[in-house]
Amino acid sequence: MIGREGRVSGRIGPGRTGEVIIAIRGGTEAFYAHPVDPRDDFPVGSIVVVVEYHPPRTVYVAPALA
Repeated sequence: MIGREGRVSGRIGPGRTGEVIIAIRGGTEAFYAHPVDPRDDFPVGSIVVVVEYHPPRTVYVAPALA
């Protein structure tokens, strides 16, 4: 899970729980998402990378490198 890229489907920002869609197990799944850096803000459509995974459905994300 760590290191996978995903697309933001629900805005992630300071004090907000967002949502990210990640390709996994031959399909896509939605995960609750928080920014690793609490100052980061990711609008819908942003590409992010998973830095931490807390089962079953929570991830902490950072900006994906271009």
